[in-house]
Amino acid sequence: MEDLLDAARDAIDEAYAPYSEYTVGAALETSDGTVYTGCNIENANYSNSLHAEEVAIGAAVSDGYQSFERVAVTSGKRDGVTPCGMCRQTFSEFCDESFEIITDGDEPTVYELGELLPTTITSDHLDK
Repeated sequence: MEDLLDAARDAIDEAYAPYSEYTVGAALETSDGTVYTGCNIENANYSNSLHAEEVAIGAAVSDGYQSFERVAVTSGKRDGVTPCGMCRQTFSEFCDESFEIITDGDEPTVYELGELLPTTITSDHLDK
């Protein structure tokens, strides 16, 4: 867990957050142990900003990964930030309810995706 948090902390150094000055880093571990990192990338219109978690998962999926074990998320403030609802929904596309989300506050806290996003929207909800 500590190695994954360290990777997320290192990712903060690449964050581009000139508007909010709130830097975020994420480190996503694949099922084979490969780690992908991401940082937040802001845009002046805000709606085009990228979240650290989606940058990490986008890189992993682009490399062919679709199975993930856990993610560590931290901010420059180390305030225990958790992924937003949009990022949680993205994780639910690839991960089950037991997917671990590690946050970085006074002490690391581990949540399960199902705990943070109960009754998520899945492909079962779509008309086929």
